[in-house]
Amino acid sequence: MAEVFEFKLPDLGEGLTEAQIVQWMVEVGDVVAVDQPVVEVETAKAMVEVPCPYGGVVTARYGEEGGSLPVGAPLITVAVGAAPGDLSLGETGAGVSGTAAGTVNGTAVEGAEGSGNVLVGYGTSAPPARRRRVPPPSPVRGRPRQPSESSPAEPAGSRAAEARSGPVGADSARSSSPEAAAAAAPSSVNGTAAPVRAGRAADGVGAASSQDGPVPVISPLVRRLARDNGLDLREINGSGPEGLILRADVEYALRAMASRDQAQDHRDTATVSPLRPVDAPVAADAGETRIPLRGLLGAAADKFTRSRSEIPDATCWVDADATELLNARAAMNAGPGPKISLIALLARICVAALDRFPELNATVDTEAREIVRFGQVHIGFAAQTPRGLVVPVVRDAHRRDAESLTGEFSRLTESARSGGLRPAELSGSTFTLNNYGVFGVDGSTPILNHPEAAMLGVGRITPKPWVHQGELAVRHVTQLSLTFDHRVCDGGTAGGFLRYVADCIEQPAVLLRSL
Repeated sequence: MAEVFEFKLPDLGEGLTEAQIVQWMVEVGDVVAVDQPVVEVETAKAMVEVPCPYGGVVTARYGEEGGSLPVGAPLITVAVGAAPGDLSLGETGAGVSGTAAGTVNGTAVEGAEGSGNVLVGYGTSAPPARRRRVPPPSPVRGRPRQPSESSPAEPAGSRAAEARSGPVGADSARSSSPEAAAAAAPSSVNGTAAPVRAGRAADGVGAASSQDGPVPVISPLVRRLARDNGLDLREINGSGPEGLILRADVEYALRAMASRDQAQDHRDTATVSPLRPVDAPVAADAGETRIPLRGLLGAAADKFTRSRSEIPDATCWVDADATELLNARAAMNAGPGPKISLIALLARICVAALDRFPELNATVDTEAREIVRFGQVHIGFAAQTPRGLVVPVVRDAHRRDAESLTGEFSRLTESARSGGLRPAELSGSTFTLNNYGVFGVDGSTPILNHPEAAMLGVGRITPKPWVHQGELAVRHVTQLSLTFDHRVCDGGTAGGFLRYVADCIEQPAVLLRSL
């Protein structure tokens, strides 16, 4: 007999208490394998795919796309070892302790040992089960059956079983008949019928989707852009390799939709454009807009507020002649091998400076009233993405050379822009490097990345008149700023750190003493 196991939304990272459902990747009745991603969620730090630790048949889903679920709330239920036509399942279990196999509606489900995996990005001790999807039934027209109605295809006692078993029993009873499954309502959420998804029954008339499988899209951000604007990706011809849909393809389609909607507005002024994203500002009246503080925006607001309320910060700054550093980088990149980035050289300088001034590679434990100095250097750096500003972390920067730092900075930056960073790659930094010069800014007094004790800001490098070797010359000058927690050190330590960084930028040979 089949057993039903409830998979709850796992803890996706440090301090994260909830996640927003971006996209369901499975439907009720689908056969899933162990560790197969079943839903894409967005947290305050990243967008991740959540794998299910059970292999079997999805019997219920909880939560709607665009809605939020707290950590620990039920996500889906999976029937392990279901027999053909038998989805009258018992109570939900707490885990899988063996190998399960069976068939559901004629489809073989080859189980594997339950992974017990609840953390995103981690594997299991068993190979994933193979999945063979049930072919969709023939389209059946008609409006979805409401929970209060009965169906001729439904067994006489199934409604009583549905009332006893809740969402699991309801979905199970419907799947016992192909006709009932085709005409059944969407999966229920806590006893309430969920909204009809695209390609399923809608507006009283529905048909099964004629296409199956994922649409090839270059990144989750492109998929979300299309979804938020009501655009069906299956109607787009991708211009990328093998039909891959690029962001430019989606933006072109949205412009075409906007043109059509604008023309319709001229014909009917009551028509409302469907292109406003879900998270777009909502006009409260003619003079104001309200923007929800949630997701990444809400997390950043909370961290900034906490930083300013808890940390007594101070800032000092100095101008530095970066001409020799640029010359040294040009000499490094003149030879064979990977090119060295400027931010990698700046990070290497910061590592050397923190070795001399470990007071700044620290945090303050306010509850214990202790200063905690770290033995490792994990450098966070600000990266601008379509979702906003994020701070990926280069771990063990003190053990990396310039080439390794360049590769890691590049990898994390690309992952940040595509929305593929894991929560673990966005937490745990001990020091932050903020290169705001890329925005054409000379100086700044940034807010510390709580709970860190220091942040180095680097302004744009621009030609300026400068006294060099006793003569006025045009040199490439940058402004450096150090914001620090005044509880961990005084101004003398902070000034010594900043002066050492400036000396290494002006004379890169100074670094040789610490390498």
